[in-house]
Amino acid sequence: MSDFSFHNLTPDLILDAVESTGIRVDSGLLALNSYENRVYQFIDEDRRRYVAKFYRPNRWSSEQIQEEHDFAEELLTQEIPIAAPMRLNGQTLHLHQGYYFALFPSVGGRQFEVDNLDQLEWMGRFIGRLHAVAASRPFTHRPQIDLDSFLFESRKELEHSTLVPTALMNPLFTIMDMVIDKTAKQYKPAKQIRLHGDCHPGNILWRDEPTFVDLDDCRMGPAIQDLWMMLSGDRQQQLLQLDTLVNAYEEFFDFNHKELSLIEPLRAMRMVHYMAWLSRRWEDPAFPQAFPWFATDKYWEQQILALKEQYATLQEPPLSLMP
Repeated sequence: MSDFSFHNLTPDLILDAVESTGIRVDSGLLALNSYENRVYQFIDEDRRRYVAKFYRPNRWSSEQIQEEHDFAEELLTQEIPIAAPMRLNGQTLHLHQGYYFALFPSVGGRQFEVDNLDQLEWMGRFIGRLHAVAASRPFTHRPQIDLDSFLFESRKELEHSTLVPTALMNPLFTIMDMVIDKTAKQYKPAKQIRLHGDCHPGNILWRDEPTFVDLDDCRMGPAIQDLWMMLSGDRQQQLLQLDTLVNAYEEFFDFNHKELSLIEPLRAMRMVHYMAWLSRRWEDPAFPQAFPWFATDKYWEQQILALKEQYATLQEPPLSLMP
């Protein structure tokens, strides 16, 4: 099996893998939105709905995936609503013909509304509760948010990518290097805790309260990483949203106001890392199909502009809250 490949993951293999856990599939497999992994919803013979998640080969070790699962179970025992893997035959992580996979109960709900202050208040409380548990001990196998993997290695990936138009390489890497240099000087987290890691609105389902899904990117990092992606709009809107989030967050966990200076460096790291991720995964047939704009001149022109705007933002004073 080649690195990161899903080409052997046939419907028959998926069904065989699921049924090896003792659950009998009684429906078709509905592919859900996921590019890094392969995720399918199905119904069993008792009409219960499940989700099967097949991990991308060679991305995480079994120890790293198990640590993700253990973190989810730990949060669940503290009554923090999260889609945690099911424990079947005494284990949450299963292996079938080279593919690690897990089964989850299907969780319904609508998407979290970023401009809804009531929902933001809920999110602040729940992230505060999550961090109170997360800070109790570190990960031992999962990585951390660092400059090497998010910036320097990502830049190297893009430098060797055939997807960046030759005519745009010079302007792209000129502004990217300026952003990287500024970010490297500003990103100095004082403390790192276990994080959800990818806590954006798409990973929150809403019913009567939020439910966290997808701990696939959980890692060590500064607490603000799980908060800043909740912010949207102009600076004034973000200040109001941040104030709502933090006031609720502090009901359960202390917020370090110095971490506000990490928001824009973290945003810059995510921008560069995302471009490199698309480039790295381009040989997966799902990526050109889902992101056809990535290989166009227009996309890279937009990224040059976005990096210029981010460089300007990195030079502005960070967001601040009233004491």
